[in-house]
Amino acid sequence: MSDELKCARMIAFAALTLSLSAPAFTADSVKINDLVIAVPIPDAQRDATIKAVRAFYDFWNTGDEALLKEAIAPNFTDHTLPPGRPQGPEGPAFASRRFRAAVPDLKVTVEKVIVAGDYVTVHMNFTGHFTGRFGQTQGKGQPIPFIATDLVKIQNGRITDNWHIEDNLTLLQEMGIAKVGS
Repeated sequence: MSDELKCARMIAFAALTLSLSAPAFTADSVKINDLVIAVPIPDAQRDATIKAVRAFYDFWNTGDEALLKEAIAPNFTDHTLPPGRPQGPEGPAFASRRFRAAVPDLKVTVEKVIVAGDYVTVHMNFTGHFTGRFGQTQGKGQPIPFIATDLVKIQNGRITDNWHIEDNLTLLQEMGIAKVGS
């Protein structure tokens, strides 16, 4: 393959990657700041993967459970299931309802999405104000910025598995629930 053809393909791939990372047109759609396709995958798989990712994080951004149903498979498994959260498709819905009762204006910005075949790594920033109740603690309107990272597996255009880690210490400190050191 000639150097010119290689260069043209790289430019086309970069343009495609930039166009896919552009925010959707709806006001509540999650913003994706950086999208990386780490390994070449068929166009249909890439498009279905990005659609599932966008729907899942649009769900976290808005709380709209119709988006969750669009994003996850009926056999969805949370591999880092917190105590008290149901397993399966009901788990994220349960978590969102509970957290939105404490932080009704919760928003997520997706900082980076890395697609590597069936696996996608997503790094996010959450923001909002703690105005509701979380357990025994009543919010006072304080901002609660925190980060999270997910590893999701996507098959047939739906998320089947999720491994996640949240910066819960920062979250609980911002909410006034946890205190560390002096």
